[in-house]
Amino acid sequence: MDLKQFLQVMRRRWRSVVAILALCLAAAGTLIYIQTPMYESKAVVFLSADVRQAQDAYVAQLWVSGRAETYADLAQSSELADRVIDTLDLDETPEQLAGRISAEVLEGTVQIELAVQDEEARRAQTIADVVVDQFIEFIAELETPEDSATTPLITARVTNEASYNPDKVAPQTVLYLVAAGVIGLLLGIATAVARQLLDRTIHTVEDVAKVTDAPVLASIGFDPDMRKAPLITDLGGFAARTEAFRVLRTSLQFIDLDHQPKVLAITSATPAEGKTMTATNLAIALAQTGRKTLIVDADLRRPRVASTLGLDPAVGFTTALVGKAQIQDVIQVHEKSGLHVLASGPKPPNPTEILQSRVTADLIRRLRGSYDMIVIDAPPLLPVADASVVSSIADGALIVVRHDRTTTDQAADAIARLQQVGSKVLGVVVNMVSKRAVGSYYYYYYEETDPMGRAPKAGSGNGKRKSEKTPAGRDA
Repeated sequence: MDLKQFLQVMRRRWRSVVAILALCLAAAGTLIYIQTPMYESKAVVFLSADVRQAQDAYVAQLWVSGRAETYADLAQSSELADRVIDTLDLDETPEQLAGRISAEVLEGTVQIELAVQDEEARRAQTIADVVVDQFIEFIAELETPEDSATTPLITARVTNEASYNPDKVAPQTVLYLVAAGVIGLLLGIATAVARQLLDRTIHTVEDVAKVTDAPVLASIGFDPDMRKAPLITDLGGFAARTEAFRVLRTSLQFIDLDHQPKVLAITSATPAEGKTMTATNLAIALAQTGRKTLIVDADLRRPRVASTLGLDPAVGFTTALVGKAQIQDVIQVHEKSGLHVLASGPKPPNPTEILQSRVTADLIRRLRGSYDMIVIDAPPLLPVADASVVSSIADGALIVVRHDRTTTDQAADAIARLQQVGSKVLGVVVNMVSKRAVGSYYYYYYEETDPMGRAPKAGSGNGKRKSEKTPAGRDA
């Protein structure tokens, strides 16, 4: 992963990074809140040896240096803590008090720094005073031979009295928060990168290229007004969605210059990826160029084309297939666009068998001679076999994938099914692409201007976006 890819991951998943960072900071804040504030008092004790007993100063220094660490450990022992408890009549165990006493030999010296922590600053100083006294006395007892009147070989004396410090030493608020921030940030970034590496969802054109050599013909931006204005005839001529379908229409003209596809099957891997809206609006865009265009609703399980166009879904494809009406009698016209529409008709009990029948292939063959372009809204590929059958009688298929939802595995499986029946994958349409992914300039150009250079009015049906909070309309 290079720097550009890393920045793209952070841009896409910054919310999860912030969430983990906030969680770590909240945990640190909670820990700070529940911890009892502790205060600390420090004192310094100097160790020295009796030169007369050591015979010379050098030997005396070696004795002291050799025992300094041992005495530092002794200062933190339960035995010394017990003596302090007895002196002050403290209500705690030696182990508890010993856990609040620390001792350290100052580097390059024979001085031992003693520190005592307590919930009260003044009491910490009092305990530290007694710890020092008992520590000095303890050393004297250990260094004086039994039944001897000689002075101790090593003695200790106070060089710095126990201090009074009104500032708490624990919890260390700044340290905790900084540590939590660093850990949270690193954990958030690691989580974001891990999710990206494990994520099989289609986010970019590069993701599509992983599963097919077919080109991405268009990216249809996410439109929160989709439910209110699903068709491009409901939008202004400079709306982003209108322009996206013009791009798709133009791209189709350059797929195969020698063998221009006339019958297109529009399908998707799974439901709710926007194939019906894509098929319908593409057909409208083709009809707007003056070409005689027909859209066929071949999704016999969940037909949506007629209802989307405001037409009668009761008669259509299946009506003509079973011979109850002539094909020309069940074709309707969408007045705003001039698009011819063959609705699905009554739902049959056996959609796959009907679509596989010779009658269906003959019907599409007859329609070829009457229209410049035929767009077939086919069922999704993975749930049922219907789409593979429909695509096999078309000149090629367009796969609709939903941005941030369809996975590369689903897209690959869908394309494999088309290839199994010999259907040609003409290209891919990435649907419901978020505004940040499409690019702010694209939206700005097509949403904020009209031929007169005026900004469109809100709610005027011209494709201006107010927010991206409302989900776009879904179809089969």
